[in-house]
Amino acid sequence: MPWPEGYGRVICQEVGSTLDEAVRLAQAEAAPFWVLAHRQTAARGRRGRPWAMPEGNFAATLVLRHYQAPGVAALRSFVMSLALREAFVEVCGREDAFALKWPNDVLLRGGKVAGILLESAGHGRAVGPLAIGVGVNLVAAPKPDEVEAGAIPPVSLRETTGQTVGAEVFLDALARAYAPLEQQFSTLGFAPIRAAWLQHAARLGETVVARTGREEITGTFEDVDSSGNLMLRTSKELRAIAAADVFF
Repeated sequence: MPWPEGYGRVICQEVGSTLDEAVRLAQAEAAPFWVLAHRQTAARGRRGRPWAMPEGNFAATLVLRHYQAPGVAALRSFVMSLALREAFVEVCGREDAFALKWPNDVLLRGGKVAGILLESAGHGRAVGPLAIGVGVNLVAAPKPDEVEAGAIPPVSLRETTGQTVGAEVFLDALARAYAPLEQQFSTLGFAPIRAAWLQHAARLGETVVARTGREEITGTFEDVDSSGNLMLRTSKELRAIAAADVFF
């Protein structure tokens, strides 16, 4: 299948991080464009945490030259989550094996196989360009003692399914999956993305724990609202949580 029209494609053998390289290239490169690196020497995850990048895993960043309110830009984590799931199904054909964990992870048979990180500079009341970093454990996963205590155990596609997928092959599948979802989001807003995301949400209707940095909240995962907030039903109330680490 062809590469999506209107999207650039940059392949690097080694960079510090694809997020940093994408920001550098955005000064001259026409957006939107993808940057993939076969090796990263300074990869990072959410809240500045280190992100392991064994050779053969997937690290790429999509740059969108949108200038939008921060709340709107943040919803693209849901767009990318859906695209990741579609890409996984395309390359390995296991429709029921993948679930989406709020706000920005993809699970494979209950283990974390992919994560998303959004970064952007501020411009008044808007942010942009928007860089969406994606890391996927295609061939190897971090060891359990390399992740936060209580976090979802990391898994890799190869170790869990026995299938080996090259990084550039996966990039092609992800780019093809993302483009129509971006078009849908840009024209119809968050509602159809939200509905599709909820169809594949991990632990919907079950008890989860959300850690915000200031407090730990336990409740039933009831919904994601129109702003992308996690809706937890606690013993006292229905809470809307904008940002947190979720534990099962």
